[in-house]
Amino acid sequence: MHERLRRAPVGVITVASDGSILDANVTATSLLGMSNDPTGEPVGETFPRSVEDSLPVAFEGNSVSETTFEEYYPNLERWLSVSVEPVGTETVVYVQDVTAQRRRKQSVERLENERNRTAVIDRVQAEILGELVSASSRTEVAETICQGLGETALYEFAWVGVRDIGSGDLTVEAVAGDTGQMATAVRESVASETGLTIEERAVVEGQLQTAQPLADSERIPESVRVAGFADGVQSALAIPLVYGSSVHGVVGVYASGTEAFSERERTSFETLGEVAGFGVTAARNRNLLLSDTIAEITFEVGTGSVLARMSRSFDTAVRLGGLVHSGDEELLCFVSVVDCDARTVQSRASDVDGIAEARVIDESPQGGTVELRIADSTPLLGVASLGGTVRRGSFDGGTGELVVDLPPDTDVRRVVGTVSEEYDAEFVAKTERERTVTTAREFRDELDERLTDRQQTALRTAYLADYFESPRGSTAEEVASALDISDSTLLYHLRAGQRKLLDTYLAEDAVRE
Repeated sequence: MHERLRRAPVGVITVASDGSILDANVTATSLLGMSNDPTGEPVGETFPRSVEDSLPVAFEGNSVSETTFEEYYPNLERWLSVSVEPVGTETVVYVQDVTAQRRRKQSVERLENERNRTAVIDRVQAEILGELVSASSRTEVAETICQGLGETALYEFAWVGVRDIGSGDLTVEAVAGDTGQMATAVRESVASETGLTIEERAVVEGQLQTAQPLADSERIPESVRVAGFADGVQSALAIPLVYGSSVHGVVGVYASGTEAFSERERTSFETLGEVAGFGVTAARNRNLLLSDTIAEITFEVGTGSVLARMSRSFDTAVRLGGLVHSGDEELLCFVSVVDCDARTVQSRASDVDGIAEARVIDESPQGGTVELRIADSTPLLGVASLGGTVRRGSFDGGTGELVVDLPPDTDVRRVVGTVSEEYDAEFVAKTERERTVTTAREFRDELDERLTDRQQTALRTAYLADYFESPRGSTAEEVASALDISDSTLLYHLRAGQRKLLDTYLAEDAVRE
């Protein structure tokens, strides 16, 4: 072997016409893991075995085939580029380690495939989210998700399970891609009482769950793993349908491939679960708002209610004026207190278990109005999670009464059972109430009667001048100048008019979320 070839940075092996090795440089013996001098050994037996085993094929027969290939060599844990070139009566085999290049190429291809896949997923999810906005029922929400996921080439099977209000068990609401053995195996596993499936665990914990590869996950029931092997399904994802502190159900998605759900995809699916959970809640609220009749349920509550505990702690009557969701597990409650100093309530409210902080809104010799931030399990949140709306609430001496509105299609018995069991509440009465229908014309007429001419003029001028837009089209000074009044006078009329507008709109719904 020429000295330049012996010092070459690539492996060089010369082979005789009978297939035996004549010489090999140091680079070749190092790359191929040869501990002994290979001279005289058959090249086909000395050269490591690759997956395709192309080198021995090149030396078969009476002549050597010129060829170049890249193959993976498991024993070496390397990718090698091999070139076989006949030169006269001999053959030269050139060997080069291309592992780094192959891994870079694979990484680029993997990232490109993930990017393309994510783009498809984002498009599918955008279509689903767009349709969820107009969904009018829990069933429609479930079917929208299943059709969007289960009927694409991305996933093999998708289903939506909803949480039974009374027992917390999952029942199948919608299925798509129901082929092979997987769907049946999942249904049977959810119905059995031997351990939790990843869908049930997602509902219990309120967190997204994954299992990939499916066959190696001990969290997956054996029957599902067997069915997955038969159907070519190797990855599973369970997405809880969450809104605030409420978990309405779960989406189960199954796909081929051992790592079908990347971190980015899981983040997208978490968003889908949150929007779907909001969709279920919105559909319930929409049904309540559009119903001609309402089921009005009265509960007596005890220490399970923060406001009942507050009434006992301060020895005062507490009336719920309104409530607003301010976080996953938090409510802002606006309450009035009677025969109790509002400042005292503010300073000592955190002593009551469940109240994070308090702020005085207004005060009077008889009491006042206080804003409470409640961070605790409470029937106020519970009712909202079950599709109801708190109509009014009053508390005194450690007990209280809640009046709740439910849509007419609600399973009242299950709602009553859940609230009673989880929040120390006692069912008192149920009545059917006709909703008072107010037309847009009647709404305007009522406002016209309540607003003064100056207030109407100020509101209309500010509205048409885009004062209420963001960013504002006109400043308060510009609107006031147009009306030839002072800034302070304009703001006075605007506040008074806005207050009357909000009173008319919100008065009957003061304690609605």
